[in-house]
Amino acid sequence: MSMRVLMIDDHALFRVGLQGLLEQRGIEVIAAVAEGTEGLKLAEEMQPDIILLDLRMPDMSGLEVLQEARQRGIKIPIVMLTTSNEEQDLVEALRNGAQGYLLKDMEPDELVSALRDIEKGKNVVAHGLTDVLARMVQGDNTDADEPKETPFSELTPRELEILCLLADGQSNKVIARNLGISDGTVKLHVKAILRKLEVHSRVEAAVIAVEQGLRQKTSQDSPTKSATRK
Repeated sequence: MSMRVLMIDDHALFRVGLQGLLEQRGIEVIAAVAEGTEGLKLAEEMQPDIILLDLRMPDMSGLEVLQEARQRGIKIPIVMLTTSNEEQDLVEALRNGAQGYLLKDMEPDELVSALRDIEKGKNVVAHGLTDVLARMVQGDNTDADEPKETPFSELTPRELEILCLLADGQSNKVIARNLGISDGTVKLHVKAILRKLEVHSRVEAAVIAVEQGLRQKTSQDSPTKSATRK
């Protein structure tokens, strides 16, 4: 059964071109529309597997569409497909529940591969932007020395350590190798982290870590400091 995709993008030529590329690769584009309100209506009616959403649109921005979808309880994975590699756009999209953030200049086969991963429940950020997340983790945090309560108060030291590695964009397998524990143990820790932070995906957890400057506060005494540079 082929993947069914709904596309919301205000550029007609891009919609037509991408629809052709996806359909050549066995992905069915069930609708391609220019405007967010219509896209949300079709999403509820047609129940696609994935929604591909542009960020910059004149009437209703991609972020507004994303927020509205969440308010309506739409559970369909939403993937931002944009030209913007701005840090703020990436963080806002992930914070509002996007399952992916991909760039329009990526290779078609790379896009299809990312969509297949997202269909399997993974969260995917364009390769060049994982560095953006890492840079933000290492960025200045003026409140670093203040003993304020953080969202991480309930996490164990091991969970904090794993969250730092998540914020670096590392997979469960790489984290397991770096810490000398099994993949299954990492999965259990990640599940506990998501529950304690009250988020639904590892990407959301990583964004919270970025915003709180977690790595800056913990990397100095973390035994995996060298591993996080990988």
